[in-house]
Amino acid sequence: MREIAPEVDVAAGLIIKDDEVLITQRRTGSHLGGLWEFPGGKRKPGESFEACLTREVMEELGLAIAVHEQVASAEHVDTERRVRLRFYRCTILSGEPRPLGCAAYRWVTAAQINSYPFPPADEPLVRRIASGGIDRQQPGA
Repeated sequence: MREIAPEVDVAAGLIIKDDEVLITQRRTGSHLGGLWEFPGGKRKPGESFEACLTREVMEELGLAIAVHEQVASAEHVDTERRVRLRFYRCTILSGEPRPLGCAAYRWVTAAQINSYPFPPADEPLVRRIASGGIDRQQPGA
């Protein structure tokens, strides 16, 4: 009998500033190490997706953020787990990004984003951004 893969809920942020989106690189040696992703991480039991994203972005980049509307979701199953992702539009409240819990970070334009390798679950959103399918205005702008 086949075991059911553990389910992991992940919140990720689409942090946009001056028509560029913030992406982070996973540390070498970690799951999917070296790939780029939208900042965020695993939700703890009982934690809201918004609280998870706020905590993870502070831990990874030292940024205080405001979490706005959900802009996409994805699910990916691999040999180890079933990952359910929710992507939220975010704005920076304070701080400058620093690579605290990631290998590196970059601000990239829609034209540049396809130059970075992303995990399979992020690919639909990457394609959407590259094709101009995400309004790059900040909420309230």
